[in-house]
Amino acid sequence: MRRALVCGAGGFIGGHLVKKLKAEGYWVRGVDIKPHEFAPTAADEFCLLDLRDPANCRAALSLDGHSFDEVYQLAADMGGMGFIQAAECEIMHNNALININMTHAAAGMGVPRYFFSSSVCVYRDMKPGEPEMTEAEAIPAHPDNEYGWEKLYAERVAMAYGRRYGMAVRIARFQNCYGPEGTWTGGREKAPAAICRKVAEVEDGGTIEVWGDGSAIRSYTYVADMVDGIFRLMHSDLEGAVNIGCPQYVTVDELVDTVCRVAGKRVHVRHVPGPVGVQSRNFSNARIYSLGWQARVFLEEGIGYTYPWIAAQVEKARQVGNREWKDGRRRTEDR
Repeated sequence: MRRALVCGAGGFIGGHLVKKLKAEGYWVRGVDIKPHEFAPTAADEFCLLDLRDPANCRAALSLDGHSFDEVYQLAADMGGMGFIQAAECEIMHNNALININMTHAAAGMGVPRYFFSSSVCVYRDMKPGEPEMTEAEAIPAHPDNEYGWEKLYAERVAMAYGRRYGMAVRIARFQNCYGPEGTWTGGREKAPAAICRKVAEVEDGGTIEVWGDGSAIRSYTYVADMVDGIFRLMHSDLEGAVNIGCPQYVTVDELVDTVCRVAGKRVHVRHVPGPVGVQSRNFSNARIYSLGWQARVFLEEGIGYTYPWIAAQVEKARQVGNREWKDGRRRTEDR
């Protein structure tokens, strides 16, 4: 039986990747600084470890009498654009430590195959209508945020260790990923989850606030497609970074319209100042397409899976809030 270590298994993509590996017949150890917030882990073993500590990286890789065939490094301090701009120092510090320590430990302990989750945040801003950008065009580098700079550095770290230690390194640059069981509130959520939450919270005919003027262009990749791309890439001969993303590009306003259609609501949008990030994205998927991968779930279908889950979380939170309010009122009346 093949053995895999998933770092960041308590997170959104990591949690879904564990399920994918189990379905493929793997024995899986998951590692994270926290348990999965929304679902019991599917991992055979789950360890709470802070991977900023080199000793914890070695502990994560230690397996009595066996070694891991594959390591998937998705652990990161990350969130949506608001978090990326507000926590740039924490992102640079925490993620650099995680990636340096885990790559060093994996190479030193003889891991044969190592996956690193990078991001399209490594690329410069693009203007609408520009031709597709290939992986090689990340250099000369000009990311618009520190998260992207750290990801680019961590790619170089992984490739350097791969060369020296003979470790097969596979790197995916993720486009925006969404789906059920992801962060949907609290400041770390990304645009699809944030819009789903806002629409779920408002009454039909109500108003939601959206950062920016709504014209920013993005691609959103459903999580099942993303983990399929990760798995295909890991078992391929493709070296260097590989973009993984859905080829459907929409504006933020079009994303809002899609969520409203799925929700069956008419919602007014108030555009307000806020962190937006780059104006446009348009990336080549030719390398991942060469492995037979294609996005199967496009935006309306994916939101159809995601919105009901987030709406259910909103309702649960509302019920908890109502109970807490009632309990507080009873305690006040009892005095």
